[in-house]
Amino acid sequence: MSGVQTLIVGADEADQRLDRWFRRHFPQISQGQIEKYCRKGEIRVDGGRVKAASRIVPGQSVRVPPLPDERAAAPLYVRKTISDDDAQMMLDSVIYRDDHLIAINKPPGLPSQGGSKQTRHVDGLAEALRFGLEDKPRLVHRLDKDTSGILLLARTQRMASELTRAFRARDTRKLYWAAVAGVPPRRMGTIRYGLVKAPGHGSRGEGEKMLCLHPDDVANTPDAKHAQTDYAVLSALAKRLAWVALVPVTGRTHQLRAHMAELGHPIIGDGKYGGSGQENQGDGWGAQLGGEISRKLHLHARSLSLTHPATGARLNLTAPLPDHMARTWSYFDWRAADVPADPFEDLA
Repeated sequence: MSGVQTLIVGADEADQRLDRWFRRHFPQISQGQIEKYCRKGEIRVDGGRVKAASRIVPGQSVRVPPLPDERAAAPLYVRKTISDDDAQMMLDSVIYRDDHLIAINKPPGLPSQGGSKQTRHVDGLAEALRFGLEDKPRLVHRLDKDTSGILLLARTQRMASELTRAFRARDTRKLYWAAVAGVPPRRMGTIRYGLVKAPGHGSRGEGEKMLCLHPDDVANTPDAKHAQTDYAVLSALAKRLAWVALVPVTGRTHQLRAHMAELGHPIIGDGKYGGSGQENQGDGWGAQLGGEISRKLHLHARSLSLTHPATGARLNLTAPLPDHMARTWSYFDWRAADVPADPFEDLA
């Protein structure tokens, strides 16, 4: 049993709940024990009584009561282990790392976080990306399960908060590459359909799908949100297929997939929004091309740029295409060197 301790909240521990801070420092203590300590006034912040859900800020002093020795305590907290193969896969996915953040090239088919029937995901496998730090890196944004490409993780709580603010303030720029059925009639354009979740799905969002609606109808539709996507056609195959660049000006669920399908040009391999019955302005191929072209989703988070919260420098990241998209690009002789890195740059 330890004695009474007083710990000072660090600068990188801002904007989090007391119970989460406590479990990070004392993983052998359960949530129920923390709440009991708070009710009895044995855990205090700056001398005052607090609740487990209270927020803490840097510089505050936390009174820690006598605790069971970690080695003698029951195994109330067990760090999740991952296979050697998954650990190597995560290490191989890293495209950038410094003391503050990590960028990975997320493989297609791997969820960003756990959910209904999802036990293997980036958030859990991030245990392999500690690189000497006590805590695993934290997700600060998401990609759909079947979407590949750049995904950022923060290495400290403070960096997670700053990166989250940057995404919310739209201080980051994300550009996606996709192959779509048919060819949009304009070389460049903006899609402004609002989005609302389709009714009738499970309580945990199983089978979640977004419906598009006219921008004027958003205000009168419960839970609907405005959405905007900029697109540019980089290359086209007759009227049947196009390589497009997409910039999600807003960041709604399934935004790019729903917007392109509503435009009549679903993303290749999109079984949710571009089934075989999907009409488009090409030859009615829907979202499957057949032949040697993979049936996997052809949507990739190609590049991301942001001002580094710690250094103030502009950080520009690029992720190579996943294997199935690289084969498609090779099949149609599409080369990155033949197109601008950001086709919207002159319009900015």
